[in-house]
Amino acid sequence: MTLILGWGDPLSLFHEAGSAPAERTTWHAMLAGLQTASIRGGFGGVAEAVEVEFTPLGAYQCLRLPLHHLANARLHPDEVLGAGWSARLTEQLMTRPDWEGRWAVIDNALARRIVDAPPPSQVVAEAWSRLRACHGQVSAKELTAATGRGRRRLQMLFREQIGLPPQTVSRILRFQRALTLESGACRSLADRATLCGYYDQAHMSRDFRDLAGLTPAQLCLLADRSASRGQPPTEGRLANVFDR
Repeated sequence: MTLILGWGDPLSLFHEAGSAPAERTTWHAMLAGLQTASIRGGFGGVAEAVEVEFTPLGAYQCLRLPLHHLANARLHPDEVLGAGWSARLTEQLMTRPDWEGRWAVIDNALARRIVDAPPPSQVVAEAWSRLRACHGQVSAKELTAATGRGRRRLQMLFREQIGLPPQTVSRILRFQRALTLESGACRSLADRATLCGYYDQAHMSRDFRDLAGLTPAQLCLLADRSASRGQPPTEGRLANVFDR
């Protein structure tokens, strides 16, 4: 989940929905939940921004609201964090002479919100940990057995504290695994699909198009270019993979 606070030219986002024309929105400050559709974005001019990427459970503690309200949504942070919160924090960020000072501003602001927040459910924490460790390759039956909770109860807890149901979270984690798997680990896209838990290559292709708007070959090429520039995957994600 992403929080952006910027100054200068705004961030432009283009969200495509089926055959409809791409919807364009602009943001100086934005809060986005977990997404299950592709979104393109960038800056058209000169801008600076701080981007915070939360884990879902970290976002649940910091934002203090059921995260299904943010799923597949983008909104102004003040709608969640209070009127004037973004402007005050952005002003502090702008006055700091270096990025180290800006990170300290962000750390302090978020730590104040987390310090007395109730912790997430241990059931959700256990299920989330298992899903991440297996890159989404855990069945609903295995999750319910491991957590001691029924499928419906687990769905409700995930909707509240992650934002999406377990099966959708598994789909995203599987996609991230397929995207960041080293090219030397598989001989073909079919091998990549098998290693990452897809039924077949066609299944992987559908997920890539749905989640990123590109084919596996196109995205894996971008991933290889990113790695060749010394930007290896971190926690299943790629650094600056779309900066060229």
